[in-house]
Amino acid sequence: MSVNGVTGYSADYSNYDSTAKSAKSEEQAKNSQKNSSGVTYSSKMTDSERAEVVAKLKSDSQRQVDSFKSMVQDMFQKQGLAMKNSDDIWSMLASGNYTVDQATADKAKSLISEDGYWGVDQTSDRIFEMAKALSGGDEEGMNKMFAAFEKGYKQATKSWGRELPDISKQTYDAVQQKFKDYQNSLKSGETEA
Repeated sequence: MSVNGVTGYSADYSNYDSTAKSAKSEEQAKNSQKNSSGVTYSSKMTDSERAEVVAKLKSDSQRQVDSFKSMVQDMFQKQGLAMKNSDDIWSMLASGNYTVDQATADKAKSLISEDGYWGVDQTSDRIFEMAKALSGGDEEGMNKMFAAFEKGYKQATKSWGRELPDISKQTYDAVQQKFKDYQNSLKSGETEA
């Protein structure tokens, strides 16, 4: 399970935004289409371009996760709470047995807001783009990616120890819709994956 970081938001968002833009070549832009959900489907991404997108998305995600863990560990340490491993973070967060200072709460709220880096739209876009890059966009590969996404969501729920927060459910629904839109675009001939 990956939870998003809080510190360095504006710099990290700028890095993601420029990374996402640079990953798309002029040729891809000419041969891509956007559907009503704003997701771009492209049939012209090469293996090396896909590998570059995956590497950039992984790197960006790891920076955000590390930042989040650091913020949470600092918050817990100030309260005399200790964690043994990453799963402890999730179970402690799920328990609600801690206090969040106003500055941390404000940072978190901005990150999960509608236009925040870890908001539903941007997070579902990153998940879908990663799936598309890993699968090469072919239908069978995308089906496997969605199955892997569902499995990961179930594992995240297990690590959390109970039902995930509403924003996670909204993100799940948004990812599911992006996969449905993609499948429909294949059936209607809007794009060649």
